[in-house]
Amino acid sequence: MYKIGALMLALFVQGGSQSATAQALANGSIVSHPPVAPADFERALTINDRYGGLTVNVPEVPFWLTGADAFVYRRTTHGEHQVMLVDAATGVKRPAFDQARLAAALNRASHKSYQADDLPFDRFELTDDGRRLDFLIEHVRWSCDLASYACTSTTLDVDAPDFQQLSHYYTPLAENNPDQRSVSPDGKWIAYIKNYNVFLRSKDGLQDVPLSWDGSEANYYVFSTLSWSPDSRHLAAYRIRPGYKREIHYVNSSTTDQLQPEYPTMVYLKPGDVLPLPQPALFDIAGRRQIVIDNALFSNPFELSSLQWWEDGRGFTFEYNQRGHQLYRLVEVDAATGRARSLIDEISKTFVDYQPLVMNQRGTGKTFRYDVDDGKEIIWASERDGYEHLYLFNGRTGALENQITRGEWVVRGVNYIDPVKRQIWFEASGMNPEEDPYFVHAYRIGFDGKGLTALTPEPANHHIEFSPDGRYYVDLWSRIDLPPRMVLYRASDNAKLMQVETADMSELVAAGWQPPLSFHAKGRDGKTDIWGVIHLPANFDPTKKYPVVENIYAGPQGSFVPKSFSTRMEPLTQLGFVVAQIDGMGTNNRSRAFHDSAWKNLKDAGFPDRILWHKAAAARYPWYDISNVGIFGTSAGGQSAVSALLFHPDLYKVAVANSGCYDNRIDKIWWNEQWMGWPVGIEYSQSSAVDNAHRLQGKLMIVVGELDHNVDPSSSFQLADRLIKAGKDFDMIYVPGADHGAPGTYTQRKLLDFFVRNILGQTPPNWNAT
Repeated sequence: MYKIGALMLALFVQGGSQSATAQALANGSIVSHPPVAPADFERALTINDRYGGLTVNVPEVPFWLTGADAFVYRRTTHGEHQVMLVDAATGVKRPAFDQARLAAALNRASHKSYQADDLPFDRFELTDDGRRLDFLIEHVRWSCDLASYACTSTTLDVDAPDFQQLSHYYTPLAENNPDQRSVSPDGKWIAYIKNYNVFLRSKDGLQDVPLSWDGSEANYYVFSTLSWSPDSRHLAAYRIRPGYKREIHYVNSSTTDQLQPEYPTMVYLKPGDVLPLPQPALFDIAGRRQIVIDNALFSNPFELSSLQWWEDGRGFTFEYNQRGHQLYRLVEVDAATGRARSLIDEISKTFVDYQPLVMNQRGTGKTFRYDVDDGKEIIWASERDGYEHLYLFNGRTGALENQITRGEWVVRGVNYIDPVKRQIWFEASGMNPEEDPYFVHAYRIGFDGKGLTALTPEPANHHIEFSPDGRYYVDLWSRIDLPPRMVLYRASDNAKLMQVETADMSELVAAGWQPPLSFHAKGRDGKTDIWGVIHLPANFDPTKKYPVVENIYAGPQGSFVPKSFSTRMEPLTQLGFVVAQIDGMGTNNRSRAFHDSAWKNLKDAGFPDRILWHKAAAARYPWYDISNVGIFGTSAGGQSAVSALLFHPDLYKVAVANSGCYDNRIDKIWWNEQWMGWPVGIEYSQSSAVDNAHRLQGKLMIVVGELDHNVDPSSSFQLADRLIKAGKDFDMIYVPGADHGAPGTYTQRKLLDFFVRNILGQTPPNWNAT
């Protein structure tokens, strides 16, 4: 039956009756548990706000100011944020600016109500010799005078290419604006777009000639891609043939500024769609002619990177990401002849993780390139030996000179490269066999692969930020059981210059906070360690048994079990649940083979490893009760939560799936073709919760936001449609006006209610009685 409320539409298919609950209790599928009181729910819903205010001097990731030996970071004390600035040369630490005056100035200029201890930006620049503060709030750029605290603003054009993603959501529009001009480095020529073609005009305006003739409305040159050679002898650009323009249409039922609904639309490409086709073009300025480039080496792009000229003007390069993501190629085009050649090929039988190699646990790509001495050598990242490592190539011949890093561990990021000393500072994980293999440490090594030096001995998770000139670096490190330390070092000799911050969690511990318990067990192959954490319930008593709920996110783009300190608690622990998080096979930041489990098989989600992990935890800890395991997740985690009930009902009995992609053909192109492949094949159907909806066992609640701009909300409705047609019972929460994740107290409370009702067998509070 349907229940319609003022703020939510909930679809409940009958199946949660008192008799069913009693039967489940009799069968032992619902865990016996002391009564849960309304006060327990209140504590669960507010636990993170309360605990977040009980730490002192907790620093966040710092950033260096442009052109200065100074870095900035935000620290939190008793829930209030303070922005600090440190001069690395002098060791002086001070507030970066007067936050109270800035908040007041912003409120006057914006007519908003910003708080001094919670300013709405986390990055900024000091300009005009430190006299002005520049920052961005949403799509508005602000500049504030630090003497008068007078602030001015400029609204940015959200339709400009800087705010769009080429090839995935947005195709650059056809341009015919002669006022947009690209001036040659020698100042003699101006390039512009006219009638969809590239034109050239002399500085004196006496010459105005076309360089191309083949541009049209359906195959046009793009001004933002115009790229001059440093010697001004050549010009390169991309010509683009638009692809299919797929759009998602929304109903914004509950607008804030009018009574009637709105019907917004968003461009959103999906797996299998026809992509725009960018192709590079080369022009000889003196000859006023186009030099033909054979596209045989890059004929089927998912994406081409920006054009990048060699400093001597001999040619330009770009990176070709072939559709299907099994070939990633560095292409060089000779400026004189237009001849294209492959300098480096990255080939995989499964997928090349083409996102940039960045120091981010949740989104670690695998591509990296650094040109040494104008491309005489190239430092390149690759998984060709089974682990993510750095390699040195001859940039003129494309030949491999040597492997720089090697071993059964992975490079996680490159911090700084000194081309003169031929040294690399980088981050890696898995090198220390006695530690958690996800702990990130910093190292230094020579281009020749010699002189590997460990820089961070503390057994913890480290994050390094180098100064722009490479003279200093800041090390921010912590563990799930150890609050952060921030230390300033001199890079040349790794000398410690300053203990910047040492966080204090004594008040937090006194209030009853306890860190998650780290646990690992063997995976499906019987050899590989699978790592996770266990969040213990409030008032934990090891002589009792506690029901288990898994918080899942298994997206292959990263790893997601926390490794650094956080005061965040799982609200379910306040209601007597154990909450587990696990990185199974298919997630990132381990070996290539570990990652490959996800290829064309997102329904796997590491479940064979997760199930073994749960069983090992139950064998190790008598209080870990897996008789009626619950699971919840958002986005890809929502997809996995449903898959748990469809494909692994022997262990998983109750699931809450939020904003999930339940059929990868319905979701965005870039994420799904990366892991599920192209062309679209039967594997998409095999991993589809929609196509397998008839297999549902257990209790399921689906949550979807009306205006989800990440995952097409139609995916949730298609799953609901198939479940209804299959005669399955489930609950559904539809959140008007909500974006991805449908965040808020209401949806959090509905999750708590669902697990309390279906695992503990208890009736949640009557929220309408208050």
